[in-house]
Amino acid sequence: MGNVTLEHVTKRYGDNEVITDLDLTVADREFMVLVGPSGCGKSTVLRMIAGLEEITAGAIRINDRVVNEIPPKDRDIAMVFQSYALYPHMNVRENLEFGLRMRRMERAERERRVAEAAEILGLAGFLDRKPGQLSGGQRQRVAVGRAIVRQPQVFLFDEPLSNLDAKLRVQMRAEITSLQRQLQTTTIYVTHDQVEAMTMGSRIAVLDEGRLMQVGTPLELYEQPDNLFVARFIGTPPMNIFSATLDGDGGRLRADQVDLPLPDRLQPVTGTHAGCQVLVGVRPENLHWDGMVARTGDETAGDRPPLGSTPGQPAGTLPIEVMMVESLGHEVLIHGRLGTENLIAKVDPHDAPGVGDNLQLTVAIDRLLIFDRETGQRLPA
Repeated sequence: MGNVTLEHVTKRYGDNEVITDLDLTVADREFMVLVGPSGCGKSTVLRMIAGLEEITAGAIRINDRVVNEIPPKDRDIAMVFQSYALYPHMNVRENLEFGLRMRRMERAERERRVAEAAEILGLAGFLDRKPGQLSGGQRQRVAVGRAIVRQPQVFLFDEPLSNLDAKLRVQMRAEITSLQRQLQTTTIYVTHDQVEAMTMGSRIAVLDEGRLMQVGTPLELYEQPDNLFVARFIGTPPMNIFSATLDGDGGRLRADQVDLPLPDRLQPVTGTHAGCQVLVGVRPENLHWDGMVARTGDETAGDRPPLGSTPGQPAGTLPIEVMMVESLGHEVLIHGRLGTENLIAKVDPHDAPGVGDNLQLTVAIDRLLIFDRETGQRLPA
């Protein structure tokens, strides 16, 4: 078993509270990712679990044992840091077995564990090399191997890929994910990169200013964010957010140049906010364009049926002026302006509009999310 539980954990430095009343449970064999912007407290959480930081209040349990007062070496965890922290005067073999030597493990068992870890990580041919003779990816593997040979109950990773180039990061995150599945060891992984979080974690905990904003699977966070922070933080490019007012019966969203129907699933909740200003969220891939440009004097543009509309089903469009076009090869991002709001849409690279064009974007109504303007919380369906 390797479950980890944080109960009402708080951390203060003097009068500065960096972690506030954090409740989080990581199940046995789970890959949990802590993600958030720089300074949100995610590395502090990891260091408190490891015992490198004392907690101010609350309790941390590993395998249902409170470890608040237990030193790091006795918590049965292994941590991989952002810096590889390898001993430059030792070769790979000596780096891998250093922690085992400190525990006075018998030589035969040390050699067995080192050989096993080296085989798993593809380091068998590099055991006699010094860290300075290795590539960045190989040094990262040695740092991971030093954790593996410990055979701990819990792995802790603190932004281990930050020092690697983009291509190597993609390769290493796939290797770490595969390794965790192979070893079936409970893993808590810290990153500020939400792409890493989405591709690696079985669940993700999103933090902001020391507070837990939401915990869920990658798809849950992407499609059902609890609040505006998660909606804007998760997803590349980020979710579009614009202001609108719910009409008297809560059935339509209205703003300057905007008149959108709401799907049935939202109407019972939005009816309680009828007449109120709200914030509307829609992902860039849920804004569609039929390839037609509304030019000045084009009287037929408004008569065209919106792309993807179905007879008898609600449909709606958003008029935008194209401000910038970004080509990514497989797709094009259109940055446009809706009144004073900025929107991003994804379109086919072969039908990209030009800067200054006026477009009618069809909205996937069933994908709309509505947020309370005051609290930032999503109105549930």
